[in-house]
Amino acid sequence: MSIVLKESIEVIVQSIGISNLSADAALALASDVEYRMREIMQEAIKCMRHSRRTTLTTDDVDAALTLRNFEPIYEFASGDPLQFIRAVGHKDLFYIDDKEIDFKDVTHHDTPLPKAPLDTSIMCHWLAIEGIQHAIPENAPVEVSGVLDVKRPENGDIGLPVDIRLPVRHVLSMKLQLYFDKMTELTIFNSDSVLFKEALVSLVTDPGLHPLVLYFTCFIADEVSRGLGNFCILFALMRLVRSLLKNPHIHIEPYLYQLMPSVVTCLVAKKLGNRFADNHWELRDYTAKLVALICKRYGHVYDTLQPRLTKTLINAFLDPKRAITQHYGAIQGLAALGSNVVRLLILPNIEPYLRVLEPEMLLESQKNEMKRHEAWTVYGALLHAAGQCIYDQLKSFPALPSHPPHTFWRNNAKVIVNVPGKRKATMEDLEQQPPSRKLPWMGLLMLRFPIVLCPICK
Repeated sequence: MSIVLKESIEVIVQSIGISNLSADAALALASDVEYRMREIMQEAIKCMRHSRRTTLTTDDVDAALTLRNFEPIYEFASGDPLQFIRAVGHKDLFYIDDKEIDFKDVTHHDTPLPKAPLDTSIMCHWLAIEGIQHAIPENAPVEVSGVLDVKRPENGDIGLPVDIRLPVRHVLSMKLQLYFDKMTELTIFNSDSVLFKEALVSLVTDPGLHPLVLYFTCFIADEVSRGLGNFCILFALMRLVRSLLKNPHIHIEPYLYQLMPSVVTCLVAKKLGNRFADNHWELRDYTAKLVALICKRYGHVYDTLQPRLTKTLINAFLDPKRAITQHYGAIQGLAALGSNVVRLLILPNIEPYLRVLEPEMLLESQKNEMKRHEAWTVYGALLHAAGQCIYDQLKSFPALPSHPPHTFWRNNAKVIVNVPGKRKATMEDLEQQPPSRKLPWMGLLMLRFPIVLCPICK
């Protein structure tokens, strides 16, 4: 049964001034109007379900009209219940008492027209990132406190006070505060203790330490900047960074821009530690592996991480004004990034660099033994990097066939060698051989180089 009757179409047509509509045309219009209404209601129900609601509203119908490219309904929304009035001459026909307002009557008044309301829209911005509120126009300034009153408008209306709340500070639990204090204390004062090693293991495995990442990064940056003369603290800080990187429950990507300057400083700084016994070479080697770990794990997240790092290291490597220790750190850092980096950046520059390094290695031109030792250490790092690059290139070739090894076995505490194609000697042949002569120099040779039996021959 049709929900839109022919009589309803006739009443609507008469209301707009058409009086000669035939009955067949009214029936055809009724079926078409019913089809259009069902189509709009189906779209409105879809909008309702997408909004996770079970009650159909007028906003859903407006959204359905917009999806079907229909002209929107221009009216004022009201929360009052609808008032239906019975049509004159029809017992079962009702209509809504909706008054029509002429724009001429509205515009002829002396009062100015109100501004058209803006459509509701959504705009996203960062309120705070890891507990830090950034100074952007959408955020309230930190200096504002209390309740501020809005200025009175020109028409004399009194504005209501606006409550501007201050940004919430990053609050840590007492347990996390004690953990951070104990960890920093061990790093500064007891980095050689067993408790510090256990704390590093806890830092790798504990899943609830993400709120402390910001504090750890600030602590590492501050201590590296003012503790370059303390070798033990620097090494402990790099171990702390490695533990943070190895924790799978910590998202450390947003803090790499704070960690990388500290890590690179421990790699290419001119002087690390004040004592002669401080093994800063070991610290630079450890930091180079740490740099390689960061690039391997987060290089796909930040595309500019490894290019910027290699640019910094190659500048330190090719700068003749830098110290030899800085050159060593740059070489180790580039070598840790892989054989491709060595092949593209170190090998093309190794010949001009050796011309600069050679005078520092010779006793005639460099009388300072410490400087010569540093130069020879850098030379060893160059050899290791070039050799590793060549070895990685050789591994890409297929394995070549090798000569079959001789067969060795143990028989009555003697080593017997079987060579393929050689006739086996008998006891008769050995008895017919003349006795061997002992030369004079054999005794001296035996005295200077005594024969030591291997464990197999004993």
